[in-house]
Amino acid sequence: MLRRNKSAVANDAAATPQPKGRSMRRANAQLQSDRRTEILDAAERCFARSGFHQASMQDICAEAGMSPGNLYRYFPSKEALIAGISERNRAEAVASFALVDQAPNFFDGLAQLARHHLVDRSDAEVGLCAEIMSESRRNADVARLYQDIENDIKARIAAMLQLACERGEVRADLDVDAAATVLMVLGDGMSWRRSVEKGFDAERVLPLILTMVHCLLAKPGACGKTESAS
Repeated sequence: MLRRNKSAVANDAAATPQPKGRSMRRANAQLQSDRRTEILDAAERCFARSGFHQASMQDICAEAGMSPGNLYRYFPSKEALIAGISERNRAEAVASFALVDQAPNFFDGLAQLARHHLVDRSDAEVGLCAEIMSESRRNADVARLYQDIENDIKARIAAMLQLACERGEVRADLDVDAAATVLMVLGDGMSWRRSVEKGFDAERVLPLILTMVHCLLAKPGACGKTESAS
Protein backbone atom coordinates (compact mmCIF):
# COMPACT_ATOMS: atom_id res chain seq x y z
CA MET A 1 0.00 0.00 0.00
CA LEU A 2 2.83 2.36 0.85
CA ARG A 3 4.55 1.67 -2.47
CA ARG A 4 1.33 2.47 -4.38
CA ASN A 5 1.01 5.80 -2.55
CA LYS A 6 4.56 6.76 -3.41
CA SER A 7 3.94 5.85 -7.04
CA ALA A 8 0.77 7.93 -7.13
CA VAL A 9 2.61 10.90 -5.68
CA ALA A 10 5.37 10.53 -8.27
CA ASN A 11 2.85 10.35 -11.10
CA ASP A 12 1.03 13.43 -9.83
CA ALA A 13 4.29 15.36 -9.64
CA ALA A 14 5.23 14.37 -13.17
CA ALA A 15 1.81 15.36 -14.51
CA THR A 16 1.82 18.79 -12.85
CA PRO A 17 3.77 21.54 -14.74
CA GLN A 18 6.44 22.97 -12.52
CA PRO A 19 6.47 26.72 -11.82
CA LYS A 20 10.01 27.04 -13.13
CA GLY A 21 9.04 25.42 -16.43
CA ARG A 22 6.05 27.72 -16.86
CA SER A 23 8.20 30.72 -16.06
CA MET A 24 10.80 29.71 -18.65
CA ARG A 25 8.15 29.16 -21.30
CA ARG A 26 6.67 32.58 -20.61
CA ALA A 27 10.13 34.14 -20.77
CA ASN A 28 10.89 32.41 -24.08
CA ALA A 29 7.55 33.48 -25.54
CA GLN A 30 8.17 37.06 -24.44
CA LEU A 31 11.68 36.97 -25.90
CA GLN A 32 10.34 35.77 -29.25
CA SER A 33 7.66 38.46 -29.18
CA ASP A 34 10.27 41.10 -28.38
CA ARG A 35 12.51 39.90 -31.21
CA ARG A 36 9.62 39.98 -33.69
CA THR A 37 8.88 43.53 -32.60
CA GLU A 38 12.53 44.54 -33.02
CA ILE A 39 12.63 43.01 -36.51
CA LEU A 40 9.39 44.68 -37.59
CA ASP A 41 10.62 48.02 -36.23
CA ALA A 42 13.87 47.62 -38.18
CA ALA A 43 11.99 46.62 -41.35
CA GLU A 44 9.71 49.65 -41.02
CA ARG A 45 12.71 51.96 -40.81
CA CYS A 46 14.35 50.33 -43.83
CA PHE A 47 11.20 50.28 -45.95
CA ALA A 48 10.33 53.88 -45.08
CA ARG A 49 13.88 54.97 -45.89
CA SER A 50 14.50 53.00 -49.08
CA GLY A 51 11.20 51.47 -50.24
CA PHE A 52 10.30 47.80 -50.43
CA HIS A 53 12.34 47.00 -53.49
CA GLN A 54 15.49 48.92 -52.60
CA ALA A 55 15.65 47.71 -49.00
CA SER A 56 17.24 44.25 -48.91
CA MET A 57 16.90 41.55 -46.30
CA GLN A 58 20.60 42.15 -45.54
CA ASP A 59 19.80 45.81 -44.83
CA ILE A 60 17.06 44.75 -42.44
CA CYS A 61 19.37 42.27 -40.71
CA ALA A 62 21.95 45.01 -40.19
CA GLU A 63 19.28 47.41 -38.91
CA ALA A 64 17.98 44.75 -36.49
CA GLY A 65 21.49 43.71 -35.44
CA MET A 66 21.01 40.02 -36.20
CA SER A 67 22.22 37.38 -38.64
CA PRO A 68 20.19 36.43 -41.74
CA GLY A 69 19.71 32.91 -40.42
CA ASN A 70 18.18 34.22 -37.22
CA LEU A 71 15.93 36.73 -38.98
CA TYR A 72 14.62 34.10 -41.41
CA ARG A 73 13.47 32.03 -38.42
CA TYR A 74 10.93 34.76 -37.72
CA PHE A 75 10.19 36.13 -41.21
CA PRO A 76 11.14 34.04 -44.26
CA SER A 77 10.61 36.82 -46.83
CA LYS A 78 9.92 40.50 -47.43
CA GLU A 79 6.27 39.62 -48.00
CA ALA A 80 6.16 38.05 -44.53
CA LEU A 81 7.61 41.25 -43.09
CA ILE A 82 5.04 43.36 -44.93
CA ALA A 83 2.30 41.07 -43.61
CA GLY A 84 3.63 41.41 -40.06
CA ILE A 85 3.79 45.19 -40.32
CA SER A 86 0.32 45.38 -41.86
CA GLU A 87 -1.25 43.20 -39.19
CA ARG A 88 0.39 45.26 -36.48
CA ASN A 89 -0.96 48.43 -38.11
CA ARG A 90 -4.41 46.88 -38.27
CA ALA A 91 -4.32 46.05 -34.55
CA GLU A 92 -3.22 49.60 -33.74
CA ALA A 93 -5.96 51.06 -35.94
CA VAL A 94 -8.62 48.90 -34.31
CA ALA A 95 -7.42 49.91 -30.84
CA SER A 96 -7.58 53.59 -31.81
CA PHE A 97 -11.33 53.34 -32.39
CA ALA A 98 -11.65 53.41 -28.60
CA LEU A 99 -11.04 57.17 -28.90
CA VAL A 100 -14.54 57.52 -30.35
CA ASP A 101 -16.14 55.35 -27.66
CA GLN A 102 -14.46 57.30 -24.85
CA ALA A 103 -15.25 60.78 -26.18
CA PRO A 104 -18.19 62.82 -24.85
CA ASN A 105 -19.84 62.75 -28.29
CA PHE A 106 -19.32 61.23 -31.72
CA PHE A 107 -17.83 64.27 -33.45
CA ASP A 108 -15.32 64.93 -30.66
CA GLY A 109 -14.27 61.30 -30.86
CA LEU A 110 -14.00 61.41 -34.65
CA ALA A 111 -11.83 64.53 -34.41
CA GLN A 112 -9.48 62.79 -31.97
CA LEU A 113 -9.34 59.72 -34.20
CA ALA A 114 -8.55 61.86 -37.25
CA ARG A 115 -5.82 63.73 -35.42
CA HIS A 116 -4.27 60.48 -34.23
CA HIS A 117 -4.05 59.01 -37.72
CA LEU A 118 -3.59 62.07 -39.92
CA VAL A 119 -1.48 64.44 -37.82
CA ASP A 120 0.22 62.68 -34.92
CA ARG A 121 1.73 59.75 -36.81
CA SER A 122 5.37 60.17 -37.80
CA ASP A 123 6.46 60.84 -41.37
CA ALA A 124 8.03 57.37 -41.44
CA GLU A 125 4.73 55.71 -40.48
CA VAL A 126 2.81 57.69 -43.08
CA GLY A 127 5.42 56.96 -45.76
CA LEU A 128 5.30 53.25 -44.97
CA CYS A 129 1.52 53.19 -45.44
CA ALA A 130 2.01 54.79 -48.85
CA GLU A 131 4.59 52.12 -49.70
CA ILE A 132 2.15 49.34 -48.78
CA MET A 133 -0.60 50.95 -50.84
CA SER A 134 1.72 51.25 -53.85
CA GLU A 135 3.04 47.70 -53.48
CA SER A 136 -0.53 46.37 -53.42
CA ARG A 137 -0.84 47.43 -57.08
CA ARG A 138 2.10 45.26 -58.13
CA ASN A 139 2.11 42.31 -55.75
CA ALA A 140 -0.93 40.01 -55.65
CA ASP A 141 -0.11 38.69 -52.17
CA VAL A 142 0.23 42.19 -50.74
CA ALA A 143 -2.94 43.23 -52.60
CA ARG A 144 -4.94 40.47 -50.91
CA LEU A 145 -3.56 41.35 -47.51
CA TYR A 146 -4.11 45.08 -48.04
CA GLN A 147 -7.69 44.59 -49.24
CA ASP A 148 -8.52 42.31 -46.33
CA ILE A 149 -7.33 44.94 -43.87
CA GLU A 150 -9.15 47.71 -45.76
CA ASN A 151 -12.39 45.73 -45.67
CA ASP A 152 -11.99 45.16 -41.94
CA ILE A 153 -11.36 48.84 -41.19
CA LYS A 154 -14.22 49.96 -43.43
CA ALA A 155 -16.61 47.57 -41.68
CA ARG A 156 -15.56 48.96 -38.30
CA ILE A 157 -16.05 52.56 -39.47
CA ALA A 158 -19.49 51.67 -40.86
CA ALA A 159 -20.42 50.05 -37.54
CA MET A 160 -19.22 53.16 -35.69
CA LEU A 161 -21.38 55.36 -37.93
CA GLN A 162 -24.38 53.05 -37.54
CA LEU A 163 -24.11 53.31 -33.77
CA ALA A 164 -23.93 57.10 -34.04
CA CYS A 165 -27.10 56.99 -36.17
CA GLU A 166 -28.90 54.92 -33.55
CA ARG A 167 -27.87 57.37 -30.84
CA GLY A 168 -29.15 60.31 -32.87
CA GLU A 169 -25.68 61.90 -33.15
CA VAL A 170 -25.66 61.96 -36.97
CA ARG A 171 -28.34 62.20 -39.64
CA ALA A 172 -30.83 59.35 -39.59
CA ASP A 173 -30.85 58.86 -43.38
CA LEU A 174 -27.07 58.43 -43.61
CA ASP A 175 -25.78 55.81 -46.05
CA VAL A 176 -23.22 54.41 -43.62
CA ASP A 177 -21.42 52.30 -46.21
CA ALA A 178 -20.93 55.26 -48.57
CA ALA A 179 -19.98 57.53 -45.66
CA ALA A 180 -17.37 55.02 -44.46
CA THR A 181 -15.91 54.98 -47.97
CA VAL A 182 -15.72 58.79 -48.03
CA LEU A 183 -13.97 58.89 -44.64
CA MET A 184 -11.39 56.38 -45.87
CA VAL A 185 -10.86 58.34 -49.10
CA LEU A 186 -10.26 61.54 -47.12
CA GLY A 187 -7.86 59.76 -44.78
CA ASP A 188 -5.96 58.13 -47.64
CA GLY A 189 -5.73 61.47 -49.45
CA MET A 190 -4.34 63.26 -46.40
CA SER A 191 -1.82 60.49 -45.74
CA TRP A 192 -0.73 60.36 -49.37
CA ARG A 193 -0.29 64.13 -49.49
CA ARG A 194 1.87 63.97 -46.37
CA SER A 195 4.02 61.27 -47.96
CA VAL A 196 4.65 63.06 -51.27
CA GLU A 197 4.50 66.79 -50.52
CA LYS A 198 7.36 68.10 -48.45
CA GLY A 199 6.13 70.63 -45.96
CA PHE A 200 2.47 69.63 -46.22
CA ASP A 201 0.77 71.02 -43.10
CA ALA A 202 -1.74 68.41 -41.95
CA GLU A 203 -2.36 70.43 -38.78
CA ARG A 204 -3.63 73.38 -40.80
CA VAL A 205 -5.77 71.29 -43.15
CA LEU A 206 -7.42 69.04 -40.55
CA PRO A 207 -10.00 71.59 -39.31
CA LEU A 208 -11.26 72.07 -42.87
CA ILE A 209 -11.52 68.32 -43.34
CA LEU A 210 -13.48 68.00 -40.10
CA THR A 211 -15.86 70.78 -41.19
CA MET A 212 -16.52 68.93 -44.45
CA VAL A 213 -17.13 65.69 -42.58
CA HIS A 214 -19.42 67.39 -40.08
CA CYS A 215 -21.57 68.77 -42.93
CA LEU A 216 -21.69 65.31 -44.51
CA LEU A 217 -22.75 63.52 -41.34
CA ALA A 218 -24.60 66.04 -39.19
CA LYS A 219 -28.35 66.19 -38.83
CA PRO A 220 -30.09 68.79 -41.05
CA GLY A 221 -29.54 72.31 -39.77
CA ALA A 222 -26.47 71.36 -37.74
CA CYS A 223 -23.86 71.89 -40.51
CA GLY A 224 -21.20 74.36 -39.46
CA LYS A 225 -21.49 73.67 -35.73
CA THR A 226 -18.23 71.75 -35.73
CA GLU A 227 -16.51 70.12 -32.80
CA SER A 228 -13.00 70.91 -31.70
CA ALA A 229 -10.13 69.16 -33.53
CA SER A 230 -7.89 69.31 -30.49
